[in-house]
Amino acid sequence: MTALEGHVLTPNGFIKGRLTFDGSRIGAVNGSPVDEASVRESALPIIVPGFVDLHVHGGGGADVMDGGEATAVVAQTHVRTGTTLMLATTMTAPASDLSAAFSGVAQAIAVASAASAARAAAHIFGVHLEGPYISEERLGAQPNFTRHLAMEELQALNAISPIRLVTLAPESSGNLEAIPALVAAGYKVQLGHSNASYEQTKAALDAGAAGFTHLYNAMSALQHRQPGMVGAALAHGEHAEIIVDLLHIHPGAIRAAMRSISGLYCVTDSTAAANMPDGEYQLGRQRVTRCMGGVRLADGTLAGSVLTMDQAFRNLVQHLDLSLVEASRRTSTLAADYIGAADRGRISVGAFADVVVLDRNLMLTDVFAQGVAVAHSA
Repeated sequence: MTALEGHVLTPNGFIKGRLTFDGSRIGAVNGSPVDEASVRESALPIIVPGFVDLHVHGGGGADVMDGGEATAVVAQTHVRTGTTLMLATTMTAPASDLSAAFSGVAQAIAVASAASAARAAAHIFGVHLEGPYISEERLGAQPNFTRHLAMEELQALNAISPIRLVTLAPESSGNLEAIPALVAAGYKVQLGHSNASYEQTKAALDAGAAGFTHLYNAMSALQHRQPGMVGAALAHGEHAEIIVDLLHIHPGAIRAAMRSISGLYCVTDSTAAANMPDGEYQLGRQRVTRCMGGVRLADGTLAGSVLTMDQAFRNLVQHLDLSLVEASRRTSTLAADYIGAADRGRISVGAFADVVVLDRNLMLTDVFAQGVAVAHSA
């Protein structure tokens, strides 16, 4: 039976004590409450829930859109930086490319279910379908294979591998009207890659849209007479993703979002270039270059990131002055709750034994995914 000792972050705050695993689940959590100042001053290990990333395109040189074994490589790459639950994220693409990508996700899920050894990877909870039902005016780094939403296409893809999130632009023809049907069918709808007005965005929220995809990026900006999608998100949004690599968004804008959106959670939007050296990589049908700490198209447009969730956690604490408790909520618990994974993103008896162990400098020392020790990346 695996046992860890140190400062353990529970749903009620830190304790100084002991955490034990019962197979793939947490069997016991025992100890005495301790304040965070004591945790930061101590040399004892800091034990927090495994990270949850709902927007992952790639890593370790592999891209989810590659199909085949690529998604398995992505999951194995990100678990080494503490991500224990993820959504494989697709690009706007022709139907045949999406089918191949979804088949690769299904293959990775099946392999992980068949052998315990394969659990030394982030658990793939399903797919984030980021397009193709987006605006050609706000593609970002997406290729222009946009099209009108088709429930038949969604259902066919979902039959291959479960879709947990659908990103769409509500102003595109038929999309706003389709939101209630999507929600009734069990899909969680996010708004993004959109040029929608404030009013169109508010109507989409009223229709059942739940959140926003990489807030601020690839959406109509906040202006004082035209608040746009960003303004509607800050005024009315309860959930949103945000990329905290400190390259996509200024820290001041991140702080504003945190004050406004209670369910703001961190994602990486990582690409095949994550955990890889500078050079050229594939992002769907786009060729991208890792350089200057980011990933870009040939014209300089940011194209996803090289961010990992352990660095996102450190950025929240070291650059945005969040407490360890709040940083953990933003990188684990909020996303798990949002996606309906109630037994992830927390250290409590009965939850999956997804745990990250940090030193006093917040560097990884150990990762456990469903109780399995992982060879982590320093």
